[in-house]
Amino acid sequence: MKILVAGAQGQVARALYACAARHSRHVVESKGRPGFDLLQPRGLERTLGELKPDLVVNAAAYTAVDNAERDPAMAYAINRDGAGALAALAAIHDCPIIHLSTDYVFDGSKVGAYQEEDATGPTGVYGHSKLAGEAAVAAANSRHIILRTAWVYAAHGSNFVRTMLRLAKERPELRVVADQRGNPTYAVHLAEAILAIADRIAAPQASPWGVYHAAGTGETTWHEFAMAIVEAALPLGLAPLPVLPITTAEYPVAAKRPANSCLDCSKLASTFAVRLPHWRDGLKACIAELALHNKNSG
Repeated sequence: MKILVAGAQGQVARALYACAARHSRHVVESKGRPGFDLLQPRGLERTLGELKPDLVVNAAAYTAVDNAERDPAMAYAINRDGAGALAALAAIHDCPIIHLSTDYVFDGSKVGAYQEEDATGPTGVYGHSKLAGEAAVAAANSRHIILRTAWVYAAHGSNFVRTMLRLAKERPELRVVADQRGNPTYAVHLAEAILAIADRIAAPQASPWGVYHAAGTGETTWHEFAMAIVEAALPLGLAPLPVLPITTAEYPVAAKRPANSCLDCSKLASTFAVRLPHWRDGLKACIAELALHNKNSG
């Protein structure tokens, strides 16, 4: 299967390319700006015509949550309009699309994990723009899989794990929000899940279209996640340091975050027989990847 991935430099796109290299049944073509830009539909159309993919994966997005509050036009242009344009072009080329969305489509007021059918209610521009993107993709291409994921991290790129490791080397202590809960998701595990879904929808009789939750198994807080990161990195030479819990109110940011954005992923498991590993296993694998990179670069 030939898979065209939008957002070539992103964490998930890079993980998809690496994972596909280990599976000869998939060929991943990762494309990004400037030639493949969600803001430039002509470039999207040209690339789809040239590559003729069997599946499109949209891993491109405007993900700067706080900046979105200051630049909503750009957030909507990419997350809604660009996503919809890519889905429409994929439909013209008779190609299904897997589109990545976010836990931030929920307001965080629910007790317990969110299911796909729960009422949405984003608390900020980013979440609103991604929810609008879900609607645009669904309207443009009937053969769509929308995957809501959460707290994505990898051994590369800008993410919470790398930020904590950097700050742990620069500061005597870490102060991390302890009243927001979610599901940390290792990009490699998400990529493997996407490839497994791709196998399923390649079948002629397949029609499992719709919205699914795809995140790391288990839930935690940012504070607990930070403590686990520091502990996991101790064998790499990171000096132990205090990780202190703080409240959301003590860490003011432009965009309001959901207090609970935990995702129930049982629908993904029952439909595709796919369940992402526990977030602690993902963290262990990510730290090992970072250690290998440091060894090879040193």
